[in-house]
Amino acid sequence: MEPIADSEIKRVLVVSAHPDDSDFGASGTIAQWVAKGIEVAYVFCTNGDQGGEESGFTKEEMPAIRQSEQRAAGAAIGVTDITFLNYVDGHLEATIELRKDLVRQIRISKPDRMVCQSPERNWDRIGASHPDHLAAGEASIQAVYPDARNPFAFSDLLEVEGLQPWRVKEVWVSAFPEPDHFVDITDTFDLKMKALFAHASQTAHNENLEVMVREWGQRNAGIGGLPEGRIAEAFKIVNTN
Repeated sequence: MEPIADSEIKRVLVVSAHPDDSDFGASGTIAQWVAKGIEVAYVFCTNGDQGGEESGFTKEEMPAIRQSEQRAAGAAIGVTDITFLNYVDGHLEATIELRKDLVRQIRISKPDRMVCQSPERNWDRIGASHPDHLAAGEASIQAVYPDARNPFAFSDLLEVEGLQPWRVKEVWVSAFPEPDHFVDITDTFDLKMKALFAHASQTAHNENLEVMVREWGQRNAGIGGLPEGRIAEAFKIVNTN
């Protein structure tokens, strides 16, 4: 499916399970949106405190470190509107509570487009299908439809918090097993890597990070029919208008 033209998009909300998820999956694309003047906001369901076992930090230190790293990574591509929901890393489920929290964020941000993770497991790339990723993706889709647009859903969000219903026009799903849209990020690959390097607790130990990410992107470009040597990010486009 062809996405809505960027010229018709004013705001994008990106929902991820952990800090760095959006940078691995979509930061080259996001950097292009920011450059076009589109407002982008991030929501992270957890602080990623179970990540970084090779960093030398303790689990107790990780939440503050990972929040700081994500703010630096966002700044690298021009995203400063960042919210952490503080769910426990590794324990994320598509609960009614998470769904409500995401409905709240949608009604606050009022995005035309939303980016989320795939709720479907990718058997060819199991690393993309962390249980938290699947839960964040499922809760995100549920929040978009049917809840965020429905004044009767979580009615206290409207009646107490004054948050008006909002209809998201489309959702871009990252790490989907069978993507149908490929964004050429060759010209913003340096910004993507700058964002990823900001996650030092997760990436500093990987001397081959840039080579690995480039190879992933070139593989996406090949699947998407882009010229050899180009780098791409891949998505499934869902019309949710």
